[in-house]
Amino acid sequence: MTKEIHVIRNVHTLVAFDSERNGHVYLHNADIAYDDKGFVHVGGHYEGPFDSESSGRDRMIMPGFVNVHCHSGEEPISKGIFEDTGTAALWGNALYEYSNLLEIDEDAIEASLTVMVGDLMRSGVTTLLDIAGPHESWLPTLARSGARAFVAPGFREAQWHVEDSHRLDFRWDKARGRDAFARALEVVDAATAHPSGRLGGVVAPSQIETCSPELLQDAVAAARNRGVPVTIHAAQTMAEHEELLRRHGLTAVQYLESLGLLGKDLILGHCIFVDSHSWTRQRTEVDLRLLADRQTTVAHCPVTFSRSGMALESVGRYRRAGVNVALGTDSYPFNMLEEMRQAMICARLSGKSVFDVATGDILEAATIAGARALGRDDIGRIAVGSKADFLVVDLRHHAMQPVYDPLRNLLHCAAERAIERVYVDGTCVVSGGRPTLIDYDGALAKLQEAQDYACRKAPENDPKGRGMRTLAPLSLPMARPGRA
Repeated sequence: MTKEIHVIRNVHTLVAFDSERNGHVYLHNADIAYDDKGFVHVGGHYEGPFDSESSGRDRMIMPGFVNVHCHSGEEPISKGIFEDTGTAALWGNALYEYSNLLEIDEDAIEASLTVMVGDLMRSGVTTLLDIAGPHESWLPTLARSGARAFVAPGFREAQWHVEDSHRLDFRWDKARGRDAFARALEVVDAATAHPSGRLGGVVAPSQIETCSPELLQDAVAAARNRGVPVTIHAAQTMAEHEELLRRHGLTAVQYLESLGLLGKDLILGHCIFVDSHSWTRQRTEVDLRLLADRQTTVAHCPVTFSRSGMALESVGRYRRAGVNVALGTDSYPFNMLEEMRQAMICARLSGKSVFDVATGDILEAATIAGARALGRDDIGRIAVGSKADFLVVDLRHHAMQPVYDPLRNLLHCAAERAIERVYVDGTCVVSGGRPTLIDYDGALAKLQEAQDYACRKAPENDPKGRGMRTLAPLSLPMARPGRA
């Protein structure tokens, strides 16, 4: 079957991959040609055969973003609830006491996933890694969306339990954890073999402190036997950091090294509290060197943690140490461009310098570094032979005007508002800010009902039986009728 070739001519600004520089560069007035297998031409005037053509005038075309850490599940229905909460005794983090309170029923899971994928694609994400509990609609919904997606079915042996808002305990059930591990491998294998060719699997022991060393080692061995990546939440909170010191006398990074698990196929979720972080007691400089030597990736998700007053110290310092830092969104707002902007801001604040990280560095983290984490050299870049995953930015959009450096305008000012279209494998998956292949609006309509249900059920899941208005007071007091 003859493949259709599409040409976009005279692109005002093309963010292309330069193999000599091993990085992105600007090209002006360039042509691109692509089919469903990838780019067949990038650069000067294209003179080969084609089936359709369009103009790239007043447009910037850039590679699709690679999001290496996000969660569907109940995350989209958490929006607007726990942003002002936290457990004071656990360094103000809300994760342990509040994350298990919201319950989502089976009917809402597909809607929640659809909204997450829609929001990510609208912000330029073409490849995502979703860490969630396996469900029947997971692979079908992702395949239907048109996105390139890696599913990471989580499993663990211990559940968190916060006693009276002051102590973190762990309730272990190793048999249940092993059963979940077996089910996760089935899902990973199904994703890898999916006929769409756009899905893949990642082995995902959920958190470093909720899995035994034996399970962590078996999980990584299973991944390496399959040739698929591994992801683990590690060094994500001070509570976890202190727990690992209590158990093993080691930081998360050093503990994983002692088990022989660090490697180029391992993606560490967050990896904030390394030994040199100002909040820890170590004041040593071992962890970053280990991560760099083992080529282990850090999945940096600044928005969620900065909401709780926490920050990685810093993106620039990790990169200068040789660590592969990629980006993820973790939870809502599932907006990659906002995540990239926040990554710059947090880096410059924690690094105490505008020079800690540059705009181009953040683009690299959101594209090339993410592709490297997934073991791919055919995504996150616009080059001949790479997948035709890209986004089209309208340079005439008011937030992009005036134009001196369009990438800075996009990241610092316009964000997703200026994205006109998004393509995966040469197929348009977003047009005019709307996903084209999924019922995004229909899914949104279901989320309010799902959130209402979760809020009603929250007291049943809270050890103290607290209602939602106690758990998450409104931002403003509710006035009595007639007072406002």
